[in-house]
Amino acid sequence: MEKILKYCSFGTLALIVVVLAAATVLEKFYGTAWSSAHLYGTAWFALLWTLAAVSGAAYIGRRGLAKQPAAFLLHLALLVVVAGAGITRVSGLQGTVHLRTDKGAVFAFTDRDGREHPFPFGVELLDFRVERYPGTDVPMDFESRIRITEGTEHLEGVVSMNRIFVRSGYRLYQSGYDPDRCGTILAVSHDPWGIGVTYAGYALLGIAMMLFAVDRRSGFRRLLRSPLLKRASFVLLFATAVGSASAADGAVPPALPRETARELGGLYVYYNGRICPLETLAHEFTAKLCGRSRYGGLTAEQVLSGWLFYYDDWKHEPMIRIRSAGVRRRLGAEGRRVCLSDFHNVAMESLRTGKMDRATAEADEKFRIVGMLCSGGMLRIFPYTDPTDGSLRWASLVDDLPRELPHEQRVFIRSAMNYVNELVVRRDFDRVAEVLHGIRAYQEREAGEVLPAPVRFRAERLYHASDFSRAVAMALVAAGFAVCALQLRRTVRRSAVRSRTAHRLCMGVIVLGFAFLTLRLALRGCASGHWPLSNGYETMQFLAWCVLSLTLCFGRRFRPLWSFGALAAGLALLVSTMGESNPQITPLIPVLDSPLLSIHVALVMFAYALLLMLLFNAATGLLLCRLRPAEAVRMQLVGRLLLYPALFALTAGIFVGAVWANISWGRYWGWDPKEVWALVTLLVYAAPLHAGSLPWFRRADHFHAYCVAAFLSVLVTYFGVNLLLGGLHSYAG
Repeated sequence: MEKILKYCSFGTLALIVVVLAAATVLEKFYGTAWSSAHLYGTAWFALLWTLAAVSGAAYIGRRGLAKQPAAFLLHLALLVVVAGAGITRVSGLQGTVHLRTDKGAVFAFTDRDGREHPFPFGVELLDFRVERYPGTDVPMDFESRIRITEGTEHLEGVVSMNRIFVRSGYRLYQSGYDPDRCGTILAVSHDPWGIGVTYAGYALLGIAMMLFAVDRRSGFRRLLRSPLLKRASFVLLFATAVGSASAADGAVPPALPRETARELGGLYVYYNGRICPLETLAHEFTAKLCGRSRYGGLTAEQVLSGWLFYYDDWKHEPMIRIRSAGVRRRLGAEGRRVCLSDFHNVAMESLRTGKMDRATAEADEKFRIVGMLCSGGMLRIFPYTDPTDGSLRWASLVDDLPRELPHEQRVFIRSAMNYVNELVVRRDFDRVAEVLHGIRAYQEREAGEVLPAPVRFRAERLYHASDFSRAVAMALVAAGFAVCALQLRRTVRRSAVRSRTAHRLCMGVIVLGFAFLTLRLALRGCASGHWPLSNGYETMQFLAWCVLSLTLCFGRRFRPLWSFGALAAGLALLVSTMGESNPQITPLIPVLDSPLLSIHVALVMFAYALLLMLLFNAATGLLLCRLRPAEAVRMQLVGRLLLYPALFALTAGIFVGAVWANISWGRYWGWDPKEVWALVTLLVYAAPLHAGSLPWFRRADHFHAYCVAAFLSVLVTYFGVNLLLGGLHSYAG
């Protein structure tokens, strides 16, 4: 009977993994509505989870898991979470209600199937407003002020992003609004029992994970006491080729002197929905064109100044990187870089004929960006108060100005940069710096109250000045690879001699890399005003930071972790720099402005850091299965040791994300592709920890091979969903 229960529980979970993976692919082709109706919302899908839960509970009872408090409580917590989800499915209600300031109270809401359900009260919209970041047009929050009428009682409240309103078991969330801003759409959730049961499961889960750390009988504590770990050695046969494109050979076109260009970069500009240093625009402009924030020994500000003031020279400079060979051929260019002059009118018209593919659209975008900059349309550097409504506006060199604006101010906005251009032609760079100071003084006078705080402004400029991620990544990879190669040689030759110099060099590079990433993350967070965990670039940098943190914390206990940490962090940094440019520093959209987001992402990235180190450990162990079987067994223990905190961090991250989703959208699980693949990753990596029930994982070669293959689920979760499957969680960068 026990064997039947084991096959039923683990077999059902394996089937669930296959179904979930297939469902995300089918959703890509048939849409979210189809997948909800034919997969996630079906009776057979619910039955599958019920069978897994029931058979799992029975198997736990037969195995006598109650004698192991930590493991028993962990599995009990998961069963409670599944039970809560089942209660929500059966008894929960979700829908929307549309309110208007001119329609009075509403006494019912509409569910997803179009059916109406009555409220035990009336809901009336008193006012709706959009809060914006100071001095910008970017929304900071959406706020609906409502009145609840229940019998003779009247109660007013506010619903905004990440701020729900609860009444009589009904939870109201801000979901949307009408274009005229006289109406709002509120999401409605009524789940009096399911959420409570689910949250109880989350609490039990947290207690269980703490028990694993303190209970000496837990599998994690037994692994820590294993005598084999004290003599474990880590080696890795890992080859990587790191190439870097050199800057343009020979002389580059003229530009402003470095100090004068830095004065230009110190101006304020309204760019990408926020007020930032002009240096930020220069960095993103340069990186967009050539893939790096520097070119030919010139800083980004110098490149920007070159295009502004020496256009005729720069339009013949082959600095625009075009990755598509087909597009380069159509432009008649040689090599991987083209000149702006290659984008002549006939070529651009032929490129734009019909529906443009991604490569053509990318080339066209670069052509348009240069045009926007050189025409002055991108330089919105002149703030003024609109006489019609008193709001602050930012004008570029080509924008129409209100006629009511004072004549002197209109003349200054229209002529300041033209005067700078004249001074550049005369090479009077001292006077250029003075005029730029005058423009900066005008900006501070007109927009002083809404300008970024000086510390944030300086932090953003320092952030750009410290842009050495690629060099640090290459140093980490080189140091890690060198130590791994030496360890491999020592292990194969069975030598007891250690290369202390290489090991200390690797340690030094890791310490410097950790300090560098700490500074970069702190500066980016200060500049953006939020934790830098909101896009792919930031999370990969944070992943590298997590790896180095783990290495510094546990490197003394497991010395060879230094080489693993250097390799993992270096690769993560390289991945973060593979895009055409760093994703823009932007204000958070309202729904992301929650501390739970930072906790959720931090926990998940911490788990990925551990799983990345587990990958290296498994690859090394797989290599040593034939060369040094005893070493492979020791590394199996290390792999299992890494699995515990990795799975706990991933589990906690998923459930913190669920709480955040429940606060923001009224549901803690929505079967979004990223959510689904995070769950798949959790289930896939949980299997090797059940070696007591699954003897296949007791062999070192099987364990290591599985852990190498399992990392594919991490790649799909982080990269595959973003690039191929889409969904609410896809990162922008």
